[in-house]
Amino acid sequence: MIGAEPPDRLDKALARDLPEEAALSRSRLARLLAEGAVSRDGVAIADARARVAEGEVYEIALGPAEEVETRPEALPLAVRYEDDDLIVIDKAAGMVVHPAPGSPSGTLVNALLHHFGGRLSGVGGELRPGIVHRIDKDTSGLVVVAKSDRAHHGLAAQFEKHSVERRYLALVHGAPDAADPRLQGVKGTNWEPGGVLKITTRLARHKTDRQRQAVLFDSGRHAVTRVRVLERFGVPPALALAECRLETGRTHQIRVHMAHIGHALVGDRTYGGRRRAPARALGPAVAAVVDAFPRQALHAATLGFDHPVTGVHLAFESPLPEDLRDLLAALGCPAPSATGP
Repeated sequence: MIGAEPPDRLDKALARDLPEEAALSRSRLARLLAEGAVSRDGVAIADARARVAEGEVYEIALGPAEEVETRPEALPLAVRYEDDDLIVIDKAAGMVVHPAPGSPSGTLVNALLHHFGGRLSGVGGELRPGIVHRIDKDTSGLVVVAKSDRAHHGLAAQFEKHSVERRYLALVHGAPDAADPRLQGVKGTNWEPGGVLKITTRLARHKTDRQRQAVLFDSGRHAVTRVRVLERFGVPPALALAECRLETGRTHQIRVHMAHIGHALVGDRTYGGRRRAPARALGPAVAAVVDAFPRQALHAATLGFDHPVTGVHLAFESPLPEDLRDLLAALGCPAPSATGP
């Protein structure tokens, strides 16, 4: 039913007055209108700009969720939590989250479709998992995925409000230091209490390399990362284990921000170039191990959010995977806990 003082368009009025439990996005409402699934007094109304009046009652016919082209694949998954509305996965490095032109199969979505085995209510009218955030192919760690429209909307709202806790562990070149005069001159940085470096920029796709993101200040999307050094390696410090907390979650955000401040991630060929570990500070054998690390040394260690249906706060921790544990062991450092020291 349309409430008091409705907007001047049907699509806006429906978006405002639909019961929350319907969990229909504006894009799906637009599709349903175009398909003739919205009616008043038995007459279909496809015009999203149609005028509405207070007290009018509209019906929306929701058909069964449609099959998607993505095919289920029996791939190994580390499930940390699952219920009727969502699933939390500890993703292995090397797995893409969502099918794309360069990765049509072997993705987390393919694996989830097989894992659900038909036990999926669907998102946006399709029998698919709801991806509300992603981590890069070669980043390991925690990902939450929605199994229903209501969960998808609730999780997306928390990510939009930046209320989801996301903590990453990264091995970086050098060691961010408040006393470093070079770092003091890097635009978009400031130090907060507790030795936390806040990086605030905008990010957008690189003008000449479409596979990269670039730091900007006059356009692009707002991005904030907070960094705290946990351990330093070498004399002078050649590497550091850093805790990175995301306020926003843009594509490649941690990797771009750390490169921007001159402390690119170990193993990040995209943003760190051919930077090598200094043998003089670490020793030739250890430096060789660091330089051979085959991926960006980044792990999504902590994920916390409110359950979008029950409201219960959920928090998950992921221990470092074996390759990162071995790398830290070579540096003489035991693997930290997911919650840090």
